[in-house]
Amino acid sequence: MKNNRRDFLKNMLLTSGALVVGFKTMAAENAQIIDLNSLGDELLSNAFLTIDSQNVITIFSPNPEIGQGIKTAFAVIVAEELDVDWEKVVVKQADLDTKRFERQLTGGSGAIKHSWERLRKAGAAGKYALVQAAAKKWNVSANSLKTEKGKVINEKGESLTYGELVNLAVGVTLPADIPLKSTKDFTLIGKTIKSVDNKAVLTGKAIFGMDYKVPGMLYAQVIRSKSFGQKLVDFDASEALKIDGIISVKSFGDKIAVIGKSNWPIMKARKLVKINWSAEKELESDEMHNRIFSDLMVNGKFETRRKDGDVEQAFKDAHKIIEAEYQCPFLSHSPMEPMNFFADVKSDSVKLVGPTQTPQSAQNQVSKLLNIPVENITVDLTKMGGGFGRRLNNDYALEAAEVSALAKAPIKLQWTREDDMNGGIYRPAVRYKFKASLDKAGNVTGFMLKGVGLNAGNSTRQDNFPVGAIDNVLVESVDYKSDITTGPWRAPITNFLAYAEQAFIDEIAFAVGKDPVKLRLELLKKAQEMPVGKITYEPARFEKVITTVAERAKWGNAKKGIHQGFSVYFSHNSYVAQIAEVELKKGKPSLKKVFAVTDCGIVINQSGARNQIYGAIVDGLGHAMYGNLNFENGAPKQTNFDQYRMIKFNEVPEIDAYFVDNGIDPTGLGEPALPPTGGALANAIFKATGKRLYKQPFAMEDEKVAEIL
Repeated sequence: MKNNRRDFLKNMLLTSGALVVGFKTMAAENAQIIDLNSLGDELLSNAFLTIDSQNVITIFSPNPEIGQGIKTAFAVIVAEELDVDWEKVVVKQADLDTKRFERQLTGGSGAIKHSWERLRKAGAAGKYALVQAAAKKWNVSANSLKTEKGKVINEKGESLTYGELVNLAVGVTLPADIPLKSTKDFTLIGKTIKSVDNKAVLTGKAIFGMDYKVPGMLYAQVIRSKSFGQKLVDFDASEALKIDGIISVKSFGDKIAVIGKSNWPIMKARKLVKINWSAEKELESDEMHNRIFSDLMVNGKFETRRKDGDVEQAFKDAHKIIEAEYQCPFLSHSPMEPMNFFADVKSDSVKLVGPTQTPQSAQNQVSKLLNIPVENITVDLTKMGGGFGRRLNNDYALEAAEVSALAKAPIKLQWTREDDMNGGIYRPAVRYKFKASLDKAGNVTGFMLKGVGLNAGNSTRQDNFPVGAIDNVLVESVDYKSDITTGPWRAPITNFLAYAEQAFIDEIAFAVGKDPVKLRLELLKKAQEMPVGKITYEPARFEKVITTVAERAKWGNAKKGIHQGFSVYFSHNSYVAQIAEVELKKGKPSLKKVFAVTDCGIVINQSGARNQIYGAIVDGLGHAMYGNLNFENGAPKQTNFDQYRMIKFNEVPEIDAYFVDNGIDPTGLGEPALPPTGGALANAIFKATGKRLYKQPFAMEDEKVAEIL
């Protein structure tokens, strides 16, 4: 795909004059106007904003696109500052280029926050050069000119298209500080804009990892033990090799690769491989996990994550103590496109192509695995049919590279759905214990959180609300090293911690007879006026999303028969408050609507932003209600969607998504709306039924709520 970018630019050189603004996404202050006559291979590897004689602007977007709309958002930012006609914008996916880009990854909801200023400067640099060129041509002051939809216009109303000015703009010296637009002058940012990928996706022209192929490549699938903790002893592939289309069956590590001319014979052949596995210790199960959780919660060597004041004394002096435990299972990421990758390993080079959220990590890991210099490994990016954190881990890309090296041929590695659900990398299973002390007036005097995780690392977020609003706090965590592989799952840790915290705060409010919204606002007032220790959140922004969602949902004044549940959370530098509305039908709760108010700073594209809120809430609802993996003999019982319950189209409630307009630079959006969703739903269920939910999935804890969606 790198050659595609080079050919694109070379064709521009041959067919028309063009202005090329080169910029590093991490250092756009180095933006420069490049003389196309001296354009070489080194510059062709840069990230470019290009303008041709037809006023078409092209941007090579460095971050992987996984449906979060980054390609569209990046282009909108550049086009805004450039004052170009949006209809003439073309966006192309950049390949991995570690010399020109930094943070060329998708994860942590950080792409826009990271690149906001740099992209603006890239667009502004192009506009500055074009205006200077027009000023020189007309022999007028640049300050007397304005730009609009790809044109420079003078005081007489005369105009020149950017295409007519590109040759004159080459060589213009850019100032150290390129002037940027005032936010009040934005004409694109904040509007509703269709995704630049819509047409290609809808017409089947978009290339996902599953679609990628080259002449002469072979296919491969990998057999792994279905039980975590088992090792490969030996295998017999004699019957598998009799299947027409099978090339070879090879082992590597504790895995077996079945290589053939297409996937169908491979799927038949892998069932015929006879394998002996061994285990050196007890294989994990739900029963074992429950023993571990119970033991660690009492006897674990907890690491203190935060300690404010004297929480032990606060509990001794308490008028009342509230305690609760919450538990969540391992979860599959379940992207609709299973893991896959292409690798072509030569003696001294590797070509990798496929869907990964972390292309540089894939490059580095393959380099180490095969002992091939990083500079000899290319990574081209395809579209991805979902990621949710699963494709931050490149195990499947490494498998493709290793199998290609074994087969001495280009390999398209393909996981089945069962491989995908059985092979990790899962959301960690976690159990939390909360404890709060109250004085006679109903004030919270002490707060304790203990987190026990299975491969979760630090299962707490020790600086998050309500920490900072309570004088005496203790936050601790302990982790068990499980054989079950885990990794980031959309909104890591907070995806469940937020539910537990928000459900517990509601339980405190109920115990002291306070309105749940009012209690949170009181705590935030304390955090703003007299914060206890370090806080990572801004109480005023918290308060704004809370009061706004309460107003939009008519909190406390809902229609008769409607039971409301509230939740709010801060993650990835953004704030989301939600209210879920539940109605009882024949004694069973039914979720009707979810209100969500988000403060993520400036919204680049209303369409993309709303889709992120909708998607996060749907994801949060589905997994809080149904997501579950049960383990027996080291293996999950659920291996496909007939056993692993996902939310369905007809179960999605009405969603009201609203954004706070505060003019602050953009923050995260792909993940922040998921964490508060489970809490809003659980708190609404309590309002409707009087039943507190302490375990996910909710449908398994209480059959009365199984059909709430």
